[in-house]
Amino acid sequence: MESGENIIKLQRIVENKWFTRFILAVILFNAVLLGLATDERIYSQYEEIFVALDIIVLVIFTIEILMKLAVYRFRFFQDGWNIFDFVIVFGTLVLYNSHFIAVLRILRVLRVLRAISVVPSLRRLVRALFMAIPAIGSVTVLMGIIFYIYAIIGTSFFSDLAPEYFGNVGLSTLTLFQVFTLESWASGVFRPIFAEVTWSWIYFVSFITISAFIILNLIVGEIVNNAQQISEHAEEESKDMEQIKQDLQELKQMLRDK
Repeated sequence: MESGENIIKLQRIVENKWFTRFILAVILFNAVLLGLATDERIYSQYEEIFVALDIIVLVIFTIEILMKLAVYRFRFFQDGWNIFDFVIVFGTLVLYNSHFIAVLRILRVLRVLRAISVVPSLRRLVRALFMAIPAIGSVTVLMGIIFYIYAIIGTSFFSDLAPEYFGNVGLSTLTLFQVFTLESWASGVFRPIFAEVTWSWIYFVSFITISAFIILNLIVGEIVNNAQQISEHAEEESKDMEQIKQDLQELKQMLRDK
C-alpha cells in the first residue's frame, strides 16, 4: 500500500508542469554548453568545469528516466519519444569514457532534440510533419515531372545561348534547382538570357510561380492541416480527461457523504 502511494506521489512529480519546465531548462542549458564546448580556447581553459557540468546534466536526465520507468513501467516504452529519450541517455551512460568518442559526441548533440519530447507543441508539429510524408512524396513526384519538362524546354531553347547553364538536361535541371531556391537566379541566369531572348521571362517566371510558390505551399498546407487535426484531437482528449477527473471527484464526494 505504501509502495503504491509512493508511486502516485512520484507520478504527480513527473507529470507536474514545473518538473517539465525544469527538464526543458536543463536541455537548453545542455545545448548552450555544447555550443561553448566547440570553442577550443574556452573548452581548454575550463575543461574541468565543462566535464563536471556534463556529468551533472547526464545525472539529471538519468534520474528523470528512472523516475518515469518507476511510474509507467512497461507503458513507458509504448511512447516512441520515451524510447528516443531512453536510447539517448543510456547510450551516453554506456559509452561514457569509452573509445567510441565520435558516437558519444553524436549522442550528446542529440540530447538537444529531447526538447521536442518535452514540449507537447513541438511533438505535435513533428507528428504532423511525419503524417505529411505521403503527401510530400506525391508533391515531390509532381515537382520532379515539372523540373524534367522545364529542363527539356530550357535545353531546347537556351543550350546554344547559355551552354554552361542549359547545355544538356542535367545542367538544365541543376540550373532550375538554383532558380527554384531563388539563389542569384536573376543576375546569374535570367538577365544574360533575357538580354538575348526577351520572351524568356515567361519561362522563368512561370517556373518560379509553379515550383517555388504553388508546390511549396501545397507541402506547407498539408503540414499545417495535419497539425490542426492533431491539435483538435489533443483538445478533445484533454476535455475527456477533465470530464473523467470531474466524475471521479463527484464519486469521491458521494463516498465521503455516505
